[in-house]
Amino acid sequence: MGKDHYIMVINPGSTHDVVSLFEGDKEVFKFSSTYTIEELMPFDNRKITDQFEFRKNKIKKSLAEKGIDLNQIDVVIGRGGLLHPIPGGVFEVNSAMVEDILESKYGEHPCSLGGLIARAVGDKFDKPAYIADSVVVDEMWPLARYSGMPENPRKSIFHCLNQKRVARMAADKLGKNYNECRFIIMHAGGGVTVGAHVNGRVVDVNNGLDGDGPFTPQRSGGVPSGSLAKMCFSGDYTPDEIKAKIGKRGGLRAYLGTSDIRVIKKYIKGEPLPEKHNLNVEKVTPEKAKEILEAMCYQIVKEIGALVAVLEGKVDAIVLTGGVMYDDEFCVPWIRDRIKWIAPVHILPGGDEMRALRDAAERVLSGEEEVQEYTKWEDE
Repeated sequence: MGKDHYIMVINPGSTHDVVSLFEGDKEVFKFSSTYTIEELMPFDNRKITDQFEFRKNKIKKSLAEKGIDLNQIDVVIGRGGLLHPIPGGVFEVNSAMVEDILESKYGEHPCSLGGLIARAVGDKFDKPAYIADSVVVDEMWPLARYSGMPENPRKSIFHCLNQKRVARMAADKLGKNYNECRFIIMHAGGGVTVGAHVNGRVVDVNNGLDGDGPFTPQRSGGVPSGSLAKMCFSGDYTPDEIKAKIGKRGGLRAYLGTSDIRVIKKYIKGEPLPEKHNLNVEKVTPEKAKEILEAMCYQIVKEIGALVAVLEGKVDAIVLTGGVMYDDEFCVPWIRDRIKWIAPVHILPGGDEMRALRDAAERVLSGEEEVQEYTKWEDE
């Protein structure tokens, strides 16, 4: 048996970057490099990629202060960001990818910095740099792309990294290979995405970034389009305000003032609320709050049911994952009890993105998976 591989994982967020070092399956080191409002202020109204040098140097300094020697790493892997649609799997961070990220050609999000930082570390130590299962993974069936509006096709943007991770875990529970299974995976966090996985590919999934699918703790989900169009042209809202209603201030937050399900549950049960909370107790009764939380679960169940029909009822298992699934008192039983007749239901709460990235790198190093090459879109 050979030595365990030494893998560095980088996962950027809005105000922090998480770095882990794995020796084999064991996480031997982890730290979070957090950025204050004052530190990020110079980057206001600038592209997210303008933070690259600042974040890279902060990580480099933190590792040096902790005495971490990166000469022993075998590979660096970062969170995948907003690129043109690509299939699932591991991609080398090559020049074409770096160019598209730096130009913000397909949008901006802190996760796009994962590939840039991984490439910088890899180049310094002459090691390969990868990303895996980016949010833009697109394996959808052609029929799933039609929206009824040719100018506005359905897009695949979802929690791919964690959905594929828990799908492999579910396959292991069944004693099967992921590429042999038919799953429905529901990830519920700030956003909710529900994917139909067939033989290792996500053939249909809602766009959880742009408001497709169920409403969520923070996002509006699919809303009546005619009414939304009237709002957009009413003059009462700016484009940024509409975008916020769809993305960060919709769903539970719009109805209740907070997206924190823990606070909402306390209110429903009549328990004391935290000293600091945003729940709008003056406008919403506990009974109404319960109904709104049930409505979110109701829409999630509907989305799962729609994909059951698409898969002709042939489903090996349904997996419920994401942060909301830590709520085994309300949300989990409400959803599970309405879908358990379809197939076995596995509850895998949270989303260990660091280990998911580590596992992806390990599949490459062990020869189980081949690295793919990112290329520019031909029509560009």
